[in-house]
Amino acid sequence: MTLHNDTFLRALMREHTDFTPVWLMRQAGRYLPEYCATRSKAGSFMGLAKNPDYATEVTLQPIDRYGIDAAILFSDILTVPDAMGLGLSFVQGEGPVFAHPVQDEAAVKALAVPDIEDKLGYVTAAVRSIRRALDNRVPLIGFSGSPFTLACYMVEGRGSRDFRTAKTMMFRRPDLFERILDINADAVADYLNAQIAAGAQAVQIFDTWGGMLADGDFQRFSLVATKKVVSRLTREADGAKVPVIVFTKGGGEWIEEIAACGCDAVGLDWTTNLARARRVTEDRVALQGNMDPLALFGDEKTIRSEVRRVIDAFGPVGMGGHVFNLGHGINQFTPIENVQILVDEVHEYSRHQHI
Repeated sequence: MTLHNDTFLRALMREHTDFTPVWLMRQAGRYLPEYCATRSKAGSFMGLAKNPDYATEVTLQPIDRYGIDAAILFSDILTVPDAMGLGLSFVQGEGPVFAHPVQDEAAVKALAVPDIEDKLGYVTAAVRSIRRALDNRVPLIGFSGSPFTLACYMVEGRGSRDFRTAKTMMFRRPDLFERILDINADAVADYLNAQIAAGAQAVQIFDTWGGMLADGDFQRFSLVATKKVVSRLTREADGAKVPVIVFTKGGGEWIEEIAACGCDAVGLDWTTNLARARRVTEDRVALQGNMDPLALFGDEKTIRSEVRRVIDAFGPVGMGGHVFNLGHGINQFTPIENVQILVDEVHEYSRHQHI
């Protein structure tokens, strides 16, 4: 079946587009009243994520409201370690917490790649359900956390500002930490391939914490494992290419190296100069980003100006290669009307800049 709007996929493959496509990280989230209503029905975040009907409902909400150019599977980056038996829960005011963090040699040796269909079948069921509900309006993005980002949570046992426990293992017992990364890489590759088989038309790897590593450590502990995942991914399904996006928050220092990992697109956070990123990658990959999420708290004039600044920084529209996005997830307190201003301005302004 032909997509009614395939601009997002064509931009990722650096093909001609009539306008710049836009989607937003965390576009289905707490800033939307309809999301909050559905989450209330589900009873909890994981109750929402593990119910394919609810996951479908919230995935489509921003598409229906704003006319965004791609849907992204509603799930969480920590579903993989949860499937490994670490016991994920979300504690009010604390965020994700694992009942069984991986903090010693025995725990590391006990880790194994989970059976995806057995342990994460609710995710692939959601992908299939979302594809049916989308009815080929826009593409569906699947995703996973990167091996390094997952390892940070698995060792720490929860979110952290500095992941001191995880980095202590990384420096004191790099052998153990690298074993976790190897297992995570295999698990993430299996997980993303299962999403692709179920109907995901592009996938994104969220390396949320890669940017907290020093140069040299990033390459050793984050990029090597990400490359392993990318090398194992299914890149064509149903006769169509399946593009891969790698997003490292704080990764502006390593854009060229990330671009060389085998991905089709590099996601950029808002601290990165988009024009420089395009120069150094020389159009070898598409670029995604990268407006500051908090610019959405400005007035209408400011939001439109920020949108134009990002589009102008990338360069002429029409050649393909740019997907508009925020530099990280949308803030939960974002005024909903401001998101519509952003989406409309991306579409309208980029059409006028078309070559």
